[in-house]
Amino acid sequence: MDVTDATFQTEVIERSTQVPVVVDLWAPWCGPCQQLGPILEKVIGETGGRVVLAKVNVDENPAVAQAFRAQSIPAVHAIVDGRPADSFMGAQGEAFVRDFVARLLPDGATEDAEPALDPHDEDALRRALETTPDDAEPVTALAALLVERSAAGDREEALELLARIPETPEARHLAALARTEAVDDVEGRLAELLPTVRDDEDARQAFVDLLDVLGPDDPRTADWRRRLTSALF
Repeated sequence: MDVTDATFQTEVIERSTQVPVVVDLWAPWCGPCQQLGPILEKVIGETGGRVVLAKVNVDENPAVAQAFRAQSIPAVHAIVDGRPADSFMGAQGEAFVRDFVARLLPDGATEDAEPALDPHDEDALRRALETTPDDAEPVTALAALLVERSAAGDREEALELLARIPETPEARHLAALARTEAVDDVEGRLAELLPTVRDDEDARQAFVDLLDVLGPDDPRTADWRRRLTSALF
């Protein structure tokens, strides 16, 4: 259900004395919110009403956002007996959400819930994708297995799988790994590509892929991104 500043007391606080209420703080412009929302709806729907989902658009309901001191979204809060019981921030996968919801139930499990997928069981991942071919969790898990094997055909299949789902940092990183051959001297390769990135689309993609392979936590990434910006503009 959609909850507003005006209905929050009744629909969340008072209702939580009868059933756990999960509050999803989101906004239409928030990409990670769009990824997380359907997962919350699916998992909470499987509880058969034993947990309720309350969606709050923070742009339209600033009082609720302020009450939760929301500094970033998506932010998810579980309310039980009128009090906060648990919370998490950011887009999470279905296995994480299932565990979060299960902790709110007396028996610790969602009704008719399927066991979490083993990210290392290729056969199980492929069976899952036969039913839901664009489910991000098995797509990224299977793509990671394929990239790890490093064969050309496996890398191509990984890219085809990742094209099915919205771009996320994890998906972008896996795609970059799939497109990038092993490089002993990453900075040397970046320096070699830099003079050509402005006019050569393939070189530009290779440069960006190398930055994604390094990842945002590598101290070299920010420096080379600045150099790329200077070269392009």
